[in-house]
Amino acid sequence: MEQKGLQKKLAVLIDADNASPAIVDGLIAEIANYGVASVKRIYGDWTSPNLLNWKDKLLEYAIQPIQQFSYTTGKNSTDSAMIIDAMDLLYTENLDGFCIVSSDSDFTRLASRIRESGLTVYGFGEKKTPRPFVVACDKFIFTEILRENDHGFVTSPRSTKELKADTRLVNLLRSAVDDSADENGWSHLGNVGQNITNKSPDFDPRNYGYKKLGELIRAIQLFEISERSYDNSPAKTIYIKDKRRKSK
Repeated sequence: MEQKGLQKKLAVLIDADNASPAIVDGLIAEIANYGVASVKRIYGDWTSPNLLNWKDKLLEYAIQPIQQFSYTTGKNSTDSAMIIDAMDLLYTENLDGFCIVSSDSDFTRLASRIRESGLTVYGFGEKKTPRPFVVACDKFIFTEILRENDHGFVTSPRSTKELKADTRLVNLLRSAVDDSADENGWSHLGNVGQNITNKSPDFDPRNYGYKKLGELIRAIQLFEISERSYDNSPAKTIYIKDKRRKSK
């Protein structure tokens, strides 16, 4: 039986042909938010000069390189090696989830298969990643946001006007708030966040220049915000409500 408080054991599988060593610092830090990377492997043809920049990062983070010679033009051999290893790990290791780092749609079926076995799949790839792979994951993080600058963001925070003009974002937030609302229209922020992830695995407030969902909610100015304290706790619980709904 799983003990409460234990962190999830994760396997991290990286497609070196479809990932940059520039993301590794942010990638490892991001994965630590979800669990412990008990397996860390990266796949590619290490005789190729294209992968030389990976060397220091592999040593720094103890990522195991898996050699896959490119017998034919293209990257299918690397993909196949990752998929075979993932299935071996699925059946032989006591894991809670997988982190698949690639922008390649070839891993769509793998992500779906792992989820069918009851494990969590975190995908990491560039914004060009095909949509089928993105939605096959429980959560998908665009690697562009893992390349932090001196201010902590690659993307500058979008203005209120820009956020309100993003129809997809507005509809997603309003739908999640409505689905999570009580009879008075108030929704717990945590429930809203989970609902958004269920609807759109690639949603992340950092894509809009904000570290947390609460910051994005405040910036878009479409919702009333209520901070509540319970049982004399100094921590505040945040509830939000669509401003279009009349107060009761």
